[in-house]
Formats: sequence, structure tokens, C-alpha cells
Amino acid sequence: MKVAIAKEGDEVSGHFGHCTEYALFNVEKNKITKTEILQSPGHEPGRLPVFLAEHQVTHVLAGGMGPKAVDLFCANNIDVFLGISGPIDSVISDFIAGKIVPGQSSCTHGPDHEGCGN
Repeated sequence: MKVAIAKEGDEVSGHFGHCTEYALFNVEKNKITKTEILQSPGHEPGRLPVFLAEHQVTHVLAGGMGPKAVDLFCANNIDVFLGISGPIDSVISDFIAGKIVPGQSSCTHGPDHEGCGN
């Protein structure tokens, strides 16, 4: 499994599409085997799901993203976990241990990002 976490410093970003980079974790047998930082190609509708699928990502974790983005990730066979917050190191450890409980997306914007804090 390969997990992408939207980054804002050392914390999970509140909005997946607006962060500048992603922490990627290869996980095998409940152990991290490789980590890397991937620069975002920018916030362009429909681009991120394909971009991350090209990098063999199977799961994404973020504070939030719009419902259309979630659908596009699912169409690219990538599982989405929203409502995630906290330090990236703790989040990936909790995810591997099965302790992550998805919540509400922290981004509640409309199609033109009105109402989005990011």
C-alpha cells in the first residue's frame, strides 16, 4: 500500500488540493518501507487523482477535499480518508495501526471554493 498525506509543514493539511507537497509512505506488512516528499503539480481540477495514481498511491489522508475530488480518487482506485488532522508522523502510525477514523471533510466549499478556509 502507498499512502499520500497532504502536508502543511509537519501537519496534515486541511485541504488536499491546496497543499504544496505530499508525504508518501510505502507500507508493507504494517511497516513503513520507504518515505518520500512529492511536490504538488498544482491545484488543477481532476489532475491530482491521476497524478497520484501515476505514483501508485492507494490511499490519501487529508483534512478535507470536495466531493467531486473524492469521486475522482475513487475512480482511480484510491481510498480517501477525510477529517484527518495532527502531526503527520502520528497520523501515519495511527493509520497503519488501524486507529484512523475518517470524519467530516474540513473543507465545505462550493464549486468555486466559497466558504473554504484554505
